Amino acid sequence: MSAAHAQNYPTKPITIVVPFAPGGATDILARAVGAELTKSLGQSVIIDNRPGAGGNIGTQIVSRAAPDGYTLLMGTVGTHGINQSLYPKLPYDPIKDFAPVTLVAAVPNVLVLNTAFAEKNKITDIKSFVDHAKANPGKLNMASAGNGTSIHLAGELFKTMTKTFMVHIPYRGSSPAIADLVGGQAELMFDNLPSAMSHIKSGRLVALGVTSSKPSAALPQVPTIASAGGSLTGYDASSWFGILAPAGTPKEIVSKLQQEISKSLASPAVKEKLIAQGAEPVGNTPEQFQAHIQAETKKWAKVVKDSGAKVD
Repeated sequence: MSAAHAQNYPTKPITIVVPFAPGGATDILARAVGAELTKSLGQSVIIDNRPGAGGNIGTQIVSRAAPDGYTLLMGTVGTHGINQSLYPKLPYDPIKDFAPVTLVAAVPNVLVLNTAFAEKNKITDIKSFVDHAKANPGKLNMASAGNGTSIHLAGELFKTMTKTFMVHIPYRGSSPAIADLVGGQAELMFDNLPSAMSHIKSGRLVALGVTSSKPSAALPQVPTIASAGGSLTGYDASSWFGILAPAGTPKEIVSKLQQEISKSLASPAVKEKLIAQGAEPVGNTPEQFQAHIQAETKKWAKVVKDSGAKVD
């Protein structure tokens, strides 16, 4: 693509591929970014949900797309931090096949329980939950948004640290997992805060603790899991979401997208909206995002190894 073409970008609609089902945190954040880009770039931004294989299907689609700025990915800690340690063979290279644009948001996960299950078993905090899980090995179903997602690994890390055994049930995204959790087909989930928030507020789910090292401004009354102390001291398993383009996308286009997304994330309206959902807006440079991906890959490789997590 010539510099002149890059300068005129965009001249047609842009697609953001979300590698998970509609309704989850990845989808919520992609739609927030897409709406702002539509306004600032003057072209429609289409959200294309391609769930499956822990985010690998949608991610592979973008890795093979034309590097012209018209097909982007809302990548996650799963697709770009965890999966290469978890899957024996990935259909894409998280580093070589992508040009990072910007980290959109950092998001804590939250341990949520089916309300009826929590009430029936008098579970009110992390300690009473761990006691119940230890007394009932293999009897609790732990829903997740799919193998290799931070939701899955947050649960595996918790199981390792507490020496509990819960059955992992992977879904094709947060939304169907949450639906079954609310319906009682599963007892617990370590969901991304944005997709769990409305169910916590309505009382359909009970929030026991957030997975970040600090409490969330969106749920200040919910403690961190690490604050339960004992074997959980130091527990930290947060998520993040960022926009990536296929490798080879012109730097001018990457730069333009980064500037527009960063600007929108700094605007009071968007900032307020994301913080209310439990997401902390970022909007860093492509270089900073690249360094973040590399650091997270190392961190999660250790978690995968220590937990013995496998794609099941």
